[in-house]
Amino acid sequence: MSFPRSDFRFFERLRVRWAEVDMQSIVFNGHYLMYFDTAVAGYWRALAIPYHETMAYLGGDFYVRKSTLEYEASARYDDQIEVGVRAHRTGNSSMVLACAVFRGEQLLVSGELIYVFADPATMSSQPIPQEFRDLLQAYEAGKSMVDVRVGRWSELGEPARKIRSQVFVDEQHIPAEMEWDGADDGCVHALACNRFGLPLATGRMLEHVPGVAKIGRMAVLAPMRGGHIGRAVLDALLQHARERGDREALLHAQLGAAPFYSRAGFIARGPVFEEAGIPHVEMVRTL
Repeated sequence: MSFPRSDFRFFERLRVRWAEVDMQSIVFNGHYLMYFDTAVAGYWRALAIPYHETMAYLGGDFYVRKSTLEYEASARYDDQIEVGVRAHRTGNSSMVLACAVFRGEQLLVSGELIYVFADPATMSSQPIPQEFRDLLQAYEAGKSMVDVRVGRWSELGEPARKIRSQVFVDEQHIPAEMEWDGADDGCVHALACNRFGLPLATGRMLEHVPGVAKIGRMAVLAPMRGGHIGRAVLDALLQHARERGDREALLHAQLGAAPFYSRAGFIARGPVFEEAGIPHVEMVRTL
């Protein structure tokens, strides 16, 4: 049971913490299962599936049946490691995930996690839905996990409103009367959905002045953050701006989100200011 790096599309990057090292000054053997579980959570995110909502949609849940590990070498305190995960095999009601821990190109630990798909009420196994099998196959084949639609509020408003309410009103405690500013009808909106059609992220764009697009209301559901879905929404809006002939895009970024926009080519301009009690900075980029 040895898996080369080239076997994996997905990797979760971790750093060994002091509490994970044993009296031999190496990672305690049981912690590798924790590394695997952490990476599996990232794998679901890469598949663009919020776990609990997806299991409810599929009508079951996955339960670990067996875990197997093989130790080749040891990780040490403060090592930067990468944990690869991939769908290795699927049976009628079981799924095998291959996992491996690497330090650079060196394989440290490999293993398999065997899950059984079952009814949570009766704990009886049931067939894995074909939709989920197709999802795994598509991801491992390198296909995109989200579809981004661009359109008007009349088309995308209902699911976009739910996402923004959850992120801005419920999570960030922005007053509802500030969130719903009346500009939505005149904006272009983007909505990202996963392969099951579940809306995950949204954003909007209006014409600030002729030739300048203003992007705002970028919202990604909490379980999906860090899974590149927000970038897919942003790219779709920027592409629409280019196609209509805009020369520049600007936005007001929450300070915590500024690095995300910097990676997309935006540059901060001007001082920090507050909107809805949250520090923001204006950021711009050419198109």
